[in-house]
Amino acid sequence: QVRLVESGGGLVQPGGSLRLSCAASGFTFSNYYMSWYRQAAGKERELVARIFNTGGSTTYADFVKGRFTISRDNARNSVALQMNSLNPDDTAVYYCHVWIFGAALWGQGTQVTVSS
Repeated sequence: QVRLVESGGGLVQPGGSLRLSCAASGFTFSNYYMSWYRQAAGKERELVARIFNTGGSTTYADFVKGRFTISRDNARNSVALQMNSLNPDDTAVYYCHVWIFGAALWGQGTQVTVSS
């Protein structure tokens, strides 16, 4: 069964940090690029960061450049998102994503709330 499971969300104060993790199973993880998206209340889901399977190159949305870092561990079939200097605008449900077998696969999401 192809599956993505996120963890690591929570409540953090502005300026704080969180590390999200996504555990993948049911497919050859190292063959696929992986992405993190987020969706804030009342807004569309948006791409946050992506890491490619070949060479590990990365891309980031402008609003997280310099603050967030995406990484992957092919031995553990996992992808992480280190989030620093968080602000209230980062409040959202964060989703792990892979495009596989011609379809988008999403995790269940993990809530990140940035508030004092």
